[in-house]
Amino acid sequence: MKIFDAHFHIIDFNFPVKENNGYMPPSFTTQDYLNRTNDLEIIGGAVVSGSFQEFDQDYLVDALHKLDGKFVGTTQLPITTSDAEIRRLNTLGTKGIRFNVKRGGSEDISKLKAFAQRVYDLVGWHTEIYIESKKLTKYKEVILQLPQVSIDHLGLTEEGFEDLKDLVRQGVYVKATGFGRIEIDPLSAIQELININPNAVMFGTDLPSTRANRPFNVEDIQLIQDHFNQDIQERIFYKNALEFYRLSE
Repeated sequence: MKIFDAHFHIIDFNFPVKENNGYMPPSFTTQDYLNRTNDLEIIGGAVVSGSFQEFDQDYLVDALHKLDGKFVGTTQLPITTSDAEIRRLNTLGTKGIRFNVKRGGSEDISKLKAFAQRVYDLVGWHTEIYIESKKLTKYKEVILQLPQVSIDHLGLTEEGFEDLKDLVRQGVYVKATGFGRIEIDPLSAIQELININPNAVMFGTDLPSTRANRPFNVEDIQLIQDHFNQDIQERIFYKNALEFYRLSE
């Protein structure tokens, strides 16, 4: 099965990596990623900036240069970033901006509406939010005003999942990622979201699964293959993401 890996991290200590909340991630270079996914039919993916990378762009530019396929970047930027820099990063393959509510390291969530709309109007970037579903009530109204949004890791928590479902009903995408870090049952969550909108769920490995109770393994893929028909599998594994990132199949 073809896979567009909608969420993974590259951690290269040739570039700035900072401790976050007492945690320093292990090295996971572009070559490590390629080795780890060698047995998977990866056609592309989204390299996502982590809390420990803060506003560094050099690692991301380097990773996108080294990866061969339909790979894009999702980065963290301060709101003071110039239009010229945003355009430069867009040219180099960055296609989204991330707000990390759970871990920090990104621009403050209070800047969400203004910054998200600005980068969308300027270069068509989506907004990615790392947030627990139990905290969505506070931000739902703002999120629904944004042009294009994805939520990480199935929202993480069972509490607030109804809010996540409500967002999906109104056009928000969700990443089916990090099965080893979430509280909610991944299969049940995916099924409920697919029932609402079969185009809204995007699979990702979440490699190298930093801070997860259990790292990614191929059983996460098998779980989806065992419980969904071919059409839904294709949507989850690559078609939805290609549409979301505006990439051709």
